[in-house]
Amino acid sequence: MNTKIERTQTGVRIERRLLKVLKGTAEHLDMSLSDLIEGIALHSFENKPPFSEETLRKIAQLKAVYDLDWNAEDSHKFTEGKT
Repeated sequence: MNTKIERTQTGVRIERRLLKVLKGTAEHLDMSLSDLIEGIALHSFENKPPFSEETLRKIAQLKAVYDLDWNAEDSHKFTEGKT
């Protein structure tokens, strides 16, 4: 099924280590970062897991490489600022 969509450019700000993990995941899956983010959102809206066990293992490796030790609960505690 080919569904025609209209994409728009956005100026989303995201933490740099998280972005590196997302980019690495997208590269691993041979897709664009935009497609990865859209897929994660659409799966989340239906309360479905967006990743296979194999992809989750790769994400764990990428998180270790980029020193990203956050979990979902941490997202509610973020404050902006320089460290």
